[in-house]
This record gives sequence, structure tokens and C-alpha cells, in this order.
Amino acid sequence: MKTQVNPWVVWSPRVLAALAAAFLGLFALDALNGNQPDAGLAGFLVHLTPAAIVLVAVALAWSRPWIGALLFVAFAIGYAFIARRLDWILVISGPLLIVAAAFALGGWYGRRDSRVRLRA
Repeated sequence: MKTQVNPWVVWSPRVLAALAAAFLGLFALDALNGNQPDAGLAGFLVHLTPAAIVLVAVALAWSRPWIGALLFVAFAIGYAFIARRLDWILVISGPLLIVAAAFALGGWYGRRDSRVRLRA
């Protein structure tokens, strides 16, 4: 008997990670300043770096969800050490931990599905 993994389990970590990258990218808009257009653009690109790092992590974890789970937990813990403010830790690290849990769940169900397919 061949079992299918629910598509929500497979796609939700990727979608949540892309949404987390977009959320982090929103903070880059703060760097845009009408007074200094060139400095604002440079600051904008620098502030987009965390979102780009999250997108690279999504690309690495696309076919290996356990890597995504480990990377997003590392991002959350790393930000908690950098920020040291509870409100910002909850706002930034909270969604990253949710994404890590989604990748871990997807990896666990994906592994279970591959074992079932090998027996069938």
C-alpha cells in the first residue's frame, strides 16, 4: 500500500519561509530616506541581506527539510543573542521557529513516506 504525503506538509514550510523573508524584507524599507537617495538605496540593499540569507536557506532546504529546520533554528537563536530585547526576539525569532518546526514536520512525514514506499 502506497501512502501519499499531504501537500500542505510539503509546501507549507517553503511558503512560510518565503513569507518570513518578505517580512524581514519589510524592515529594509525603513532605510529608504527621501533626503539622501543614494545613501538610502545603499542602506536598503544592506537591510535586505537578512531576507536574502533566508531565501538562500530556503533554496538549500528545498529538497532536504532537515537542513531547513536546523538553519531556521540557528537563525532564531542567533537573532536572540544579537537582539537581546524580548519584544524583538518574539517578533523575529518567533516566525523563524515556526518555519523551523514546519520544516521538521515536513522532513519527518517525508521520511515516513519514503519508508512506506520502499516496503510497498
